[in-house]
Amino acid sequence: MTAYHKDYLLDKKVEIYQPEDGYKTSSDAVWLAAAVTNVKDNDNILDVGSGNGAVALCLAERFRAKTLSITGIEKQEMLAQAAVLSARTNGFDCVQIIKADIFTAELKPCSFAHVVTNPPYALDDMPSPNASKANAHNFDNADLAKWLGFCLKMLKPRGYLYIINRAEALEHIITSLSGKMGKIEVFPLYSKTGQPAKRIIVRAKKDSKAPLIIHQGIIVHNDDGSYSETAQSVLRKGNAI
Repeated sequence: MTAYHKDYLLDKKVEIYQPEDGYKTSSDAVWLAAAVTNVKDNDNILDVGSGNGAVALCLAERFRAKTLSITGIEKQEMLAQAAVLSARTNGFDCVQIIKADIFTAELKPCSFAHVVTNPPYALDDMPSPNASKANAHNFDNADLAKWLGFCLKMLKPRGYLYIINRAEALEHIITSLSGKMGKIEVFPLYSKTGQPAKRIIVRAKKDSKAPLIIHQGIIVHNDDGSYSETAQSVLRKGNAI
């Protein structure tokens, strides 16, 4: 039986259960949820590769005042179970978790107004000796283009896609979205001033012809290592980017 421990997100507004031995969420999930905009009542949101449900939980908290349906799809049993437990604990009835591989899941194409994803980061990196972490971080029988192709297939016309990934993946992301998505917005995340961006958030709209925008980068940490004012606004207060 999998053992879980309780952590918190958004300054303890959200409780999240994580496996004692396995993949654990990071601040990437909170940043990704903060990029979601243009949400209307009765919209449905798909979290592709939802892990232990951190993105879905943050979205449910951010949009408590709206009537939404949030679906997470995750192939690791212990992570899917953790996500279900967390959703129940927080009373987020709008969140449902499907335990399945994204490429074999029975989901209707073009049926979600918003798709969010924190894809595996690595194709050629040495996998972690921990099977759960390796599964979450390394692609298995797929690549970023195929992963994003599934996300695009799930989006309704004029729907929105949100991605967080390593900064070096930006070229592959733009290539994968080219001709299919417009209004592409890029938000670089810098650990500290003067350092190269380590992460990028990409937001795009299906079928749009609007040009690409690269926003001013976000500094996550002050020189002393504490969170910047912007980071605190997102990670603690749950505000949007």
